Amino acid sequence: MSRRDKVNYYLDIAEHVAKRCTCLRRHYGAVIVKEDEIISTGYVGAPRGRKNCTDLNTCVREEQKVARGERYELCRSVHAEANAIISASRKDMIGGALYLSGIDMSTGDYVENASSCAMCKRLIINAGISTVYIRESMDDYRIVQVSEWIENDESLTGTRGY
Repeated sequence: MSRRDKVNYYLDIAEHVAKRCTCLRRHYGAVIVKEDEIISTGYVGAPRGRKNCTDLNTCVREEQKVARGERYELCRSVHAEANAIISASRKDMIGGALYLSGIDMSTGDYVENASSCAMCKRLIINAGISTVYIRESMDDYRIVQVSEWIENDESLTGTRGY
């Protein structure tokens, strides 16, 4: 039996964390790691104390047929990356990595071309995280250097995520 590589090990954990999600559209899990130690985890869900979409059995963005990457102000949820970041100290995240895994609930497949939304990218940049690993399949992933997000500012080009 071969041993699972470290990146997929942390992506597996992120995928497991995503099982706590309360979004009806996509389940994302995030894990922040520094020096081979898990700093924090996060999943998609409504702010503490508010009802989740799963509780209400409705999604405003779905009802209004809002396209992926648009109109996040209508969403009840806090994204996985944001929840992981607010659960950690910045000094513990500087130079660390974020592992992100997403499942499309309509198909059960991994989210195709998954990426952090523009707001989460800003949070990741300010948290001092240096690398993001994004799951594409059970064994494949994409590596993003956060410095690329700084150099290629999507707020100037209109590129969308999630």
